[in-house]
Amino acid sequence: MAVKAQPQSARPPNAAAPTSADRSKAPLAERLTSAALVLPGVGWLAIFFVLPLALIFLVSLGSTDELDRVVFDRLSLDNYARAFDPSFLPTFLNSLRYAAATTILSLAIGYPIAYWISRYGGRHKALLLVLVMLPFWTSYLIRTYAWMIILRDNGVANSVLSALGLTSEPIILLNTDFSVILGMTYGFLPFAILPLYVSIDRLEPALVAAARDLYASGRQAFLHVTLPLTMPGIVAAAILTFIPAIGDFVTPDLLGGAETTTIAKVVQERFLEARDWPYGAALGFVLMVITLGGTLIALRPLRSEVVGS
Repeated sequence: MAVKAQPQSARPPNAAAPTSADRSKAPLAERLTSAALVLPGVGWLAIFFVLPLALIFLVSLGSTDELDRVVFDRLSLDNYARAFDPSFLPTFLNSLRYAAATTILSLAIGYPIAYWISRYGGRHKALLLVLVMLPFWTSYLIRTYAWMIILRDNGVANSVLSALGLTSEPIILLNTDFSVILGMTYGFLPFAILPLYVSIDRLEPALVAAARDLYASGRQAFLHVTLPLTMPGIVAAAILTFIPAIGDFVTPDLLGGAETTTIAKVVQERFLEARDWPYGAALGFVLMVITLGGTLIALRPLRSEVVGS
């Protein structure tokens, strides 16, 4: 007669049953470990991000005295009322126009570059990425001055055009919208290429091959496979380009001239020239809130893909 085998216990016979204290000890230790790992980053953000923002907001509620000193004897929202003055609407729209054009051009130029590095870079991928980041090793201000030398009336661009016989008179390139967008695109293009490269490089080539096996053309495979699957990288590249572009005041000031006005340039003038720190702080805080709100709205359609929820 067969004897029915008894199921083996996962716990040794002489071992005591785990108590509730033992069961809660491990999760508590894990939580303490996680907190210890997160605490330095949280402290860094609190000291160097949250605290400066709180100081900016406090300054924006103050006013200036006859010596241009910030005083807090009467806190009010008057500076925010001035920030929303309709006369600043063209300036704000100008900032949006420059930032949007820079973002679109950076994506249009950066996507083919990132795609080529990912698919055809081979063993030279690391070197090509270093070349993409190479402009960061030079001061942004120096690079902007270099564009001034290239674009001015007697600069490199007009000299080359004249030597080739394409122009008889210098073309006005400096102090135009073209020069501002060109300089900003050059400056922020690496911010678009890097996230695009990461997104494209993670794409499994077998998915594109499967689409081609199902008689999809190269264009159809790109539009229905490659582009949708790399959309999180496109969104990340757009955000990383748009945010610094809308806050850039160096390029509009140097390449756009005195007639070019942006919100960032007005903020810089309020702080350094007019010495009206409360008003400049209010403008900067409004710009930050609007940019943050626009970023969150842009992320909502791709929330599940970008932030994973």
